[in-house]
Amino acid sequence: MRKIPALMLSPLMAAALTACGGGDSATLTTTVLASIAQQQTCASLVGLTIPATSIGLSTSGASVLAATDVTDTDAASASRDYCKVTGNIWPVDASASPIRFEVNLPKSWNQRALQFGGGGTNGSVVTGLGAFSMAPADVPTPLARGYVTLGSDSGHDSAGKPQFDTSFALKQEELLNFGQLQVKKTVDVAKWLTQKMYGQKPKYTYFAGGSQGGHEGFDAAQRYADDYDGVISHYPAYNPQNMWLGAQAQAQALYGNALGVASPAWMNPAKVASLVAYVKTQCDGLDGVEDGLISNVPACSSKITIASLQTALRCADGVDTGDACLSDAQLAAVGKIASPVQFSFAFAGGSTTYPRWPILEGATFLGNHLGKTNTADLAKVPFVADGSAFQLFPAKGGIQGFITQNLSADPLAFDPSLWVTRIQEVSSWTDATSTDLGKFSAKGAKLLLTHGTIDDSISPYNTINYWQKLVAANGQAEVDKFARFYLIPGQGHGEGIFRHGHDWLSTLEAWVEQGKAPGSLTAKDQNTASTSSATNGRTRPLCLYGSFPKYTGPASPSQAQSNDAANFTCTAL
Repeated sequence: MRKIPALMLSPLMAAALTACGGGDSATLTTTVLASIAQQQTCASLVGLTIPATSIGLSTSGASVLAATDVTDTDAASASRDYCKVTGNIWPVDASASPIRFEVNLPKSWNQRALQFGGGGTNGSVVTGLGAFSMAPADVPTPLARGYVTLGSDSGHDSAGKPQFDTSFALKQEELLNFGQLQVKKTVDVAKWLTQKMYGQKPKYTYFAGGSQGGHEGFDAAQRYADDYDGVISHYPAYNPQNMWLGAQAQAQALYGNALGVASPAWMNPAKVASLVAYVKTQCDGLDGVEDGLISNVPACSSKITIASLQTALRCADGVDTGDACLSDAQLAAVGKIASPVQFSFAFAGGSTTYPRWPILEGATFLGNHLGKTNTADLAKVPFVADGSAFQLFPAKGGIQGFITQNLSADPLAFDPSLWVTRIQEVSSWTDATSTDLGKFSAKGAKLLLTHGTIDDSISPYNTINYWQKLVAANGQAEVDKFARFYLIPGQGHGEGIFRHGHDWLSTLEAWVEQGKAPGSLTAKDQNTASTSSATNGRTRPLCLYGSFPKYTGPASPSQAQSNDAANFTCTAL
């Protein structure tokens, strides 16, 4: 069992950090923040009331319901001693649900706090006890490193409810809490408790999350810059109304416009596997080595078009004749999925489209993303033997709870053009699309942003679109002062062919606290031996957006050579 020394800085694992433009070999030094001991007993916190005036947004105050001393060991074998505090942030509307929270206060505190983001439509308390998003398995948890950690359920309880249930959105306060407000309410309560326990608030407050947690990270940077010093946002669901109507379009491409009707456009998993294998055969080597990863995505996009796909995979006469080919109806569905969705109106932030999914660029869409049934059935949840396609369910959630507020609405029959005013109103509440991060940048705060090239849940082009707008609005030189964006080949939605692991928290600390701006970094594949023995532990460069890891090592490499980041160079696209 490994104990983290009380005065040890939260570990800046230097091999993974560099100054901008450098390699990964520089050893970092930092000013050690003195550890602060608890000044109150854990039990003394039970029953405390946090006044509404201490929370920067409207609430009825908050209460500590339980506070318990805990000694345990995390997954990286680091021991922890802390006070686990749970409670409720009370709503203004007495009929609305409270925000349930957890704040963990270590016995020896490093004067930092980390807020964890949620996932999906939230609804369960994010405990802050585990690893931060995309952390390597052998890195101690933030709590073991001395952080105060915190999270919440975002203001509703999803226990016993179906996937992407959005019945909570029928109550305006719960909708707004999910959409943006709970982020600040929770951090304000945590800072109050930190002041109570240690006699001071955090010197540095960070946020880390992926998917909906990435969206919440955008909220932290865009809406609540005064409260945060740095944000890690992975594959962010930052514009849910736009994204969920994009999901509807994908579901319609597969299933048509009605639930329960067999669709000739749907592709079974074997057909999807044939498509994935064809793309891999055509594109794997375009980055200089055949290693199972498509890293030169633009070259792949140029090589594989719908026209070339028709030549290679069209069934005879366009009629479905087996798993090795695609019918004309199925090719049409692929074409829709591989093309932007066009809307007749603008969402918050000005977008009139939702971008294409990378179905012809390496995304696998295996498992249940495109479903295992040729009929759309809301009772057949995704990722089971007879489940419907995944995107049907976020589409359902957005349309039923947020837009129509009719929990019986058919998500395939829904016509967005008839609901423009409502869509734009809800989008303004929930979508974090601002490119004005001036306040965030001015205080020295930093944003680390990532997305995987084969994300088949949230299109990587959705994040690329935001980044391009951010640069267009501010200029590259200005954005470089406070943000970095890494597009990661083979990374999916928290999984993937290359499920990268990197100590993003140490990278963020080094930039915020020591001015060590990151350039090319290094990541290790976290796929376990049981799922992919050939890829577990392989390394790759993490390249800044606009470049990709090109193989520049020995000709005819061994597997070990093709699995070593040292043989790859970040190369401009």
